Amino acid sequence: MERRLVSSGAVYEPQIGFSRAVRVGPHIAVSGTAPIAPGGGGACPGDLYGQTLRCLAIIEKAVNDAGGKREHIMRTRVMLKDMKGWEDAARAHGEFFRDIRPASTFIQIVQAIDPAWLVEIEADAIVA
Repeated sequence: MERRLVSSGAVYEPQIGFSRAVRVGPHIAVSGTAPIAPGGGGACPGDLYGQTLRCLAIIEKAVNDAGGKREHIMRTRVMLKDMKGWEDAARAHGEFFRDIRPASTFIQIVQAIDPAWLVEIEADAIVA
């Protein structure tokens, strides 16, 4: 089976040695995705809702670049710096996936690479 790597051009990809997404056959795995602003740096400082939407937009682009669509996303893992704000992240996730409703897990982490990141999200998709 062909293995296709998708890059977002983020500085961390070559430094750490990972791809934004990898597609093998119909399966697309999207790496932990942080709220990186389009020009670099962090997006939506201090705003968990905005950071969650930014992560989901980056994920959707990666899935699209791998030949999939938003509706192919079947699983997400939402990693929060502080579980107290989970409702803001859940609201953004719910708006983004309103009718798709992937399997999802919300967990609290100790620390992301950048302390300003309030959320990081992974996703998996299957393209029929």
